[in-house]
Amino acid sequence: MNFGFSDEHDAIRDTLARMLSDHATLAVAHDCLEAADGFDSATWTALADGGWLGLAIAENYGGAAMGAIELAIVAEEIGRSLAAIPFGPVLGLAIPAIQDLGTQSQRENLLPRIAEGRMIVTAALAEDGGSAPERVSAKVLQDRLSGRKSPVSFASDASFAIVAALDEGGTARLYLADLSDPSVSISALDAIDRTRPTSEIVFHDTPVELLPGSDPAAIRTLLDGAAVLAAFEQIGLAERALFLTRDYACERQAFGRQIGSFQAVKHRLADMFAKIELARSNAFFGAWALASGDERLSEAAAVARLAALDAVQFTTEESVQLHGGIGFTWAADPHLFLRRGWQLKAELGLADLWRERLLCNLADGQRAAN
Repeated sequence: MNFGFSDEHDAIRDTLARMLSDHATLAVAHDCLEAADGFDSATWTALADGGWLGLAIAENYGGAAMGAIELAIVAEEIGRSLAAIPFGPVLGLAIPAIQDLGTQSQRENLLPRIAEGRMIVTAALAEDGGSAPERVSAKVLQDRLSGRKSPVSFASDASFAIVAALDEGGTARLYLADLSDPSVSISALDAIDRTRPTSEIVFHDTPVELLPGSDPAAIRTLLDGAAVLAAFEQIGLAERALFLTRDYACERQAFGRQIGSFQAVKHRLADMFAKIELARSNAFFGAWALASGDERLSEAAAVARLAALDAVQFTTEESVQLHGGIGFTWAADPHLFLRRGWQLKAELGLADLWRERLLCNLADGQRAAN
């Protein structure tokens, strides 16, 4: 069996990496962190011009009609670059929701503009840190939405939001809300990573459109796909943090020698590498399940999510520690990776939620087997 990427996949990765190296540098990440709005619109425009935003959109809507494997490659490179862009909310959640669950009119109206970079559609699923359908309390009565969503990434830059809410029968569904409507209130939150600005959105009897293909099962599948892509994004940033730390350990001198020559430092770098590779293996399984539509997607996504959370938290914290005193300073780079790791952790729910979901999946499988 071949577990590697094809030549076409390698070409996609190399092309995107070169483009991001010109636009989404660590210097740009520092600038976005200090700016009032952390959104890197220049990189987003460059991605649109290169056709990257439409990678998984059908050709008749202006996209390239590629799949989960290609998206996973893009997610990893986005994570590696620390680009301050709404990759996860748009490509991981909004696009598949509209394309797979929306109406023909919604697809025709939104997808081409997303692909061209003329519109951002974010995802407003979370309430109090959880995005699962059973945690939804926002309600829709007679096509009007009332409720509160938090945190919502890049809400201030978005034109529309895909919102999870209960219909009149109490079933969780997805709805399309126009964020420019006067009944919508958006309040900025103090995010740990200001390169991914987050907000609280309050809907006051806001007119919405139903995505008719949505139901609790579809929402869970949507979250599973987003979790797999987020795992690759976290792996990319964790690996960049590892290489940054390795290079520093090879340059920094202490007691007349490079600190990377000390066994204690070598062991910690090795532990960082091991956790990243374990997370990568689980993410590969998740990407395969997502691409093939395998029934084990929910299990694979939970495992990929948990392994990536562990890898990115351990690696970024170790990176700060191994950089010594300078690692804690604002001007240094390690805190950029630490902040992004924590922000990605918050956006799709904490580890306990995914651990509970994994255990439920395993229990259901055991009951089915018996």
